[in-house]
Amino acid sequence: MAISYNKLWKLLIDRNMGKCHLRTAVPLAPNTLTKMRKEELVSMSVLCRICDTLGVGLDEIVEYTPEPKKE
Repeated sequence: MAISYNKLWKLLIDRNMGKCHLRTAVPLAPNTLTKMRKEELVSMSVLCRICDTLGVGLDEIVEYTPEPKKE
């Protein structure tokens, strides 16, 4: 499965908000932000807190692309 947080990074740019500001506003642990930078999975509760803080829906910060089925 492929998770992308590119929408979140673009949203932060549009709002003139840095990743460090997001980390303190939510709040997020530093390792959580590192996981997101590496396109790794984070918990749904973290994503919901980000959505609540930014006033957006999940589809505005995360993109999921399923991997092709192996035959």
